Amino acid sequence: MLRAIGLLILLALGIAAAWFLRQLGGVIELRVGEVFVAVPLWLCLLAAVVGFVLLYGLLRGWALLRAWPSRVRARRAARNRVEGDAAVTRALVALATGSADQARLEVRQARRLLGDTPHTLLLTAEAERLSGREDAAADAFRALSERDDARFLGLRGLLRAAMQREDWPEAQRLAREAEAEQPGAAWIREERARLALRTHDWREALALSAPGMSQAALALAAAQQEPDADRAAELERRAFGLDPSFAPAALALAARLRAAGQDRRARGVLEEAWKAGPHPAVGHEFLADSGDVLEQVKAAESLTQPNRAHPESRLLVGQAALHASLVGRARTELEALVAGEGADRRAFLALVELERAEQGDTPAGRAAEAKWLRAAAAALPEPVWRCTACGTDHLSWAPVCDHCGTAGRIGWTGTPAGQALSAA
Repeated sequence: MLRAIGLLILLALGIAAAWFLRQLGGVIELRVGEVFVAVPLWLCLLAAVVGFVLLYGLLRGWALLRAWPSRVRARRAARNRVEGDAAVTRALVALATGSADQARLEVRQARRLLGDTPHTLLLTAEAERLSGREDAAADAFRALSERDDARFLGLRGLLRAAMQREDWPEAQRLAREAEAEQPGAAWIREERARLALRTHDWREALALSAPGMSQAALALAAAQQEPDADRAAELERRAFGLDPSFAPAALALAARLRAAGQDRRARGVLEEAWKAGPHPAVGHEFLADSGDVLEQVKAAESLTQPNRAHPESRLLVGQAALHASLVGRARTELEALVAGEGADRRAFLALVELERAEQGDTPAGRAAEAKWLRAAAAALPEPVWRCTACGTDHLSWAPVCDHCGTAGRIGWTGTPAGQALSAA
């Protein structure tokens, strides 16, 4: 209605303008040689207006005619967008319900209508994976990875596929590319850490703080893997600094220091390790260079002075005294040990050896030995390095169980109570 009123007002104004010009009068003359043409002013103006309108109509019609194909394409694209979005929705529903064939059908429809967009390529890959067509899924993920706007999605899909087929070198390469594409992404950093553990790349696992192993254990494993002696020594020092109670790190660092002629520093490392967490291997290593058996007793007493009542301290001193034939001293330590908490089978077997040394093959000696043997049978087992994944015992710590191949699961079974695996 408003448009009609505006048109009527415009028409009235035009008529009024024409009437004004008609009343104004005047002519426009045109002479060409002997030819003379005189045209009223109002008629010239009217002709100019009519000419302008006709020219504008022609140009506008030509523009509309030229734009007609693009308008048709735009309408078709809009229709395809609506139908394609509906196909994408149906494909998502099919994927959610596990209908692989329906999902593939809907995805093909969506790709026909929308083209190879990040959405349709990702849905294609997931539908192919659901159908068990890993090669087709990999092709879709690869196409995604070649797009600037969806490269990370493609790399993530290819990484997941590489991990499923246990192609660890390829998975590591893809993980690095994905992290370069999205620096700081928490998910890809966690995947890289797990891959480092699977491939036993201990230096990278240490840099990424891979879960499942302590930092000290990772540093020591990296040192064992490092061909450069200086870097290996630095990693051993780092392992010991991270956890002085981790006996393998202390033993490795002490051995390197002894090899370099730094015996005093090596003994200092062992003393600090024993103070942080007594371990029999640390004690035996400390006593190894202590001279005769009497010197070993003194060394044991010096080493265990900071935590004298610890079961490992009493056992170490008792065993050293027994080997030095100081049976009274040995009995004091060993009987105090078994009277308290934390005594395991080693303490009772040491008492058996003590009775044999003190009383010999006599009825009283055999009775005492039998008593301690019965106690040993019921006592806690000796602590060992054990894989918590498969239960295999090991003579020494290693980053990977050589029986089941699991990384970071070999722990020391000895604790003050002697009942749980240590964190190392």
